[in-house]
Amino acid sequence: MLKAVSVRLYTSLLVLVGTMVLVFCIVNVLPGDPALLILDPSSATPEMIANLREQLGLNQPFYERFGEYFLHVLQGDFGKSIVNSEPVLPKIVEHFPATLALTALSSLIAVVIGVTLGVLSAIHRNRWIDIVARMVGLFGISMPTFWSGILLILIFSVQLGWFPAMGSDGFSTLVLPAITLGFVGSGFIVRMVRNSMLEVINEPFIVTLRAKGLPGRFIMYKHALRNALIPALTMVGVIIGDLMAGTVVIETVFSRQGIGRIIADAIMAKDLPVVQGVIFFSAIVYIVVNLLVDISYTLIDPRVRRTG
Repeated sequence: MLKAVSVRLYTSLLVLVGTMVLVFCIVNVLPGDPALLILDPSSATPEMIANLREQLGLNQPFYERFGEYFLHVLQGDFGKSIVNSEPVLPKIVEHFPATLALTALSSLIAVVIGVTLGVLSAIHRNRWIDIVARMVGLFGISMPTFWSGILLILIFSVQLGWFPAMGSDGFSTLVLPAITLGFVGSGFIVRMVRNSMLEVINEPFIVTLRAKGLPGRFIMYKHALRNALIPALTMVGVIIGDLMAGTVVIETVFSRQGIGRIIADAIMAKDLPVVQGVIFFSAIVYIVVNLLVDISYTLIDPRVRRTG
């Protein structure tokens, strides 16, 4: 098990470095001059623009800028915002708890709805429960988050007045955004759990347990579900990253303060250090989550522990 964890840690570090290189390359080839964002193009002279570009290091070769950025990141320095000169990392850390709460609650909603409907759909195959579960999954996958978010605001905030439409203060402001994101994630989990359960149900060991006279519910929830959760866990790790990416839209729709809203504003202002910092920080979180998912395999399936 320790060997498997060490290998996953090593590959995670490689992915992290590769992400840093890719993000830095993409951000630095975007059109637009950051110096013109700080200075007023109508009043700035060419000399002023040239001096500011030199101060920002924009005149340096690409590899020198990346090397300097890499060393700063290793020291916990994600740079400063071009717009207001504020350090990027403290700003991310300040707003990350709001995004983390949204992602965690939406992931919980996605897992509860997805696993429950997926199991019921597989057990009651081709019955009305199966049809409803598949329709819910298809609806969740197909529905755009910005449309469903606006729809929930109109129903539960404007018409019924149950929850606030905007803000990030308290649990009540978290409900509608989390349901919007969680419902989308549940659609993928429903399909994955259903397909995995159907495959496991037809395995020889399930047939043997039935021949021994064990209760059907015991077989399904003790043995079949446990084996079917392995591919579902992989999907959960991917979905958490998708949900975190989805906070860019959701935090904008619901006017929440989080790193999704930060990167949306930074993209509009072409604030490259903030964009780089948020993407790289999100990549770290995503890699950590998937590492924990990989480790959790050993707790669910002993075969993984033995092979690792």
